[in-house]
Amino acid sequence: MLGAIAGDIVGSVYENLRTKKKDFRLFTPLSIYTDDTVLTVAIADALLSDNDYGRTIKSYARRHPLRGYGPKFMLWMLSPSTRPYNSLGNGSAMRVSPVAHAFGNEREMLEQAKRSAECTHNHPEGIKGAQATALAIFMARNKASKQDIREAISTRYGYDLSRRTEDIRPGYRISLTCPGSVPEAIIAFLDSDNFEDAIRNAVSLGGDADTQAAIAGAIAEAFYGDIPIEILNGIAKRLNGGFKLKIVEFYKRFGTQQMVEQSLSLVRETRGGSRAGEA
Repeated sequence: MLGAIAGDIVGSVYENLRTKKKDFRLFTPLSIYTDDTVLTVAIADALLSDNDYGRTIKSYARRHPLRGYGPKFMLWMLSPSTRPYNSLGNGSAMRVSPVAHAFGNEREMLEQAKRSAECTHNHPEGIKGAQATALAIFMARNKASKQDIREAISTRYGYDLSRRTEDIRPGYRISLTCPGSVPEAIIAFLDSDNFEDAIRNAVSLGGDADTQAAIAGAIAEAFYGDIPIEILNGIAKRLNGGFKLKIVEFYKRFGTQQMVEQSLSLVRETRGGSRAGEA
């Protein structure tokens, strides 16, 4: 969950100012949290309170309306109806990470990932993108190897994960769909050496930077465990207090002790002495 939020905030600037390089600034004065973060926290809240995914998502979106939602989602958000709109967009994958931490049984987890997607993204590809992302996170937090994750996602969902980030990057163009962005985001994680490297890989594709970094970051957090302090500081400077407290609550119930400690750092004074805006 924090990994997804970190990826979202770091990638927010590069969604429009796209880069094919990895040596970009992690945080700038323009770095913000976007719809990826809002809806990730919404899913976490739905799990904590045992509320309906769609109604919780709509409530959060309405309370945080100017965060870069897509036009179809905006129409759904403003409508009194909660009927889904058959989207295959990557919004279902960007917000699913809390589901992968909240359930210990793989079958139940995948069913919940489906439910979290289909309240809006009920197209088969939208559901598949959410489930593939959730399974990668679930396997990572259960100490699966990268090769096992690669093989499981490729076999179950038909994504081509045999490619390398360095081969994808030169010709890759932005796609907001699950089939056009989720496999590449997973590859960004698979090709990484650490948490920060996964974020940099995803952003440097030059695509939907915030969402692809959110997906890669969510898997990387589960796999590597540690999020660097300068990144935690950067998140802390940019999240509102309500979101921070909800993250802490979620990790206290569903996370490891390390995850709890990292989430608590968000509500303490910024540590480490770095200026996160210049990290």
